[in-house]
Amino acid sequence: MVRTRIAPSPTGYPHIGTIYQALFNYAFAHKHNGQFLVRIEDTDRARFVKGAEEVILDALDWFGLSEDESVRKVGKFGPYRQSERLAIYHKYAQELVDRDLAYFAYYLKADAGQKKDYTHNPSTDSEKKIAETSETPPKTIEEMITRGDWILRMRVDKSREVVVHDEIRGEITFAPEQVTEQVILKSDGYPTYHLAAVVDDHEMGITHIVRGEEWISSAPKHVLLYQYFGWEVPLFFHTPLLRNPDKSKLSKRHGHTDVRWYQE
Repeated sequence: MVRTRIAPSPTGYPHIGTIYQALFNYAFAHKHNGQFLVRIEDTDRARFVKGAEEVILDALDWFGLSEDESVRKVGKFGPYRQSERLAIYHKYAQELVDRDLAYFAYYLKADAGQKKDYTHNPSTDSEKKIAETSETPPKTIEEMITRGDWILRMRVDKSREVVVHDEIRGEITFAPEQVTEQVILKSDGYPTYHLAAVVDDHEMGITHIVRGEEWISSAPKHVLLYQYFGWEVPLFFHTPLLRNPDKSKLSKRHGHTDVRWYQE
């Protein structure tokens, strides 16, 4: 069965781009007598907005894009909030560690004794050097979280290319230097998008991943994670971005990026 999804973050009023992607996923799933799922990506606790989840689901209803499964339409693939799936992510992260497909990197401290947020692309060379010379790395995910000064990165073989097959663009080849050793688990035990999305899409039986083209650069990391776990890679469709009639980028300054502009 065809299963598609969107995974919005409850950080405020939904962007019209969320509805745009929901339309693709909803239409594709229902054309093939499949199912459209909504998963709540609430792992960024600093940006979490109470009540935003309900606003997102109400907006989907208003646009006629009601889902088949979600936090309010529970099926057999829940939980549907990522914050309720931490034990699942930790299990798979530990598997990568045990197979040397991920490594613990020291969580470097910035000025004035403050920890620096290394959830994006810090200096991996600096992290590895510190981890190897001045600190004893943790052995388990549980120990990493308890200590609070380590993060987990996926390993990447820098001697080979990664090929992503996109159903719209065909084969896209990424050189080794284009694929970073991504942070997949933060020091607080919450996953980054990359680990959570791959694990959830597999666990929830997602067959077709339809998302914006801004995720193309992340696709090779996701393909590698599927390969590391020995899972079948779903079909990828990276769609063009939603733009203004003159092809310029949508801007919050114009107001029409917010779904409320359309509802009013």
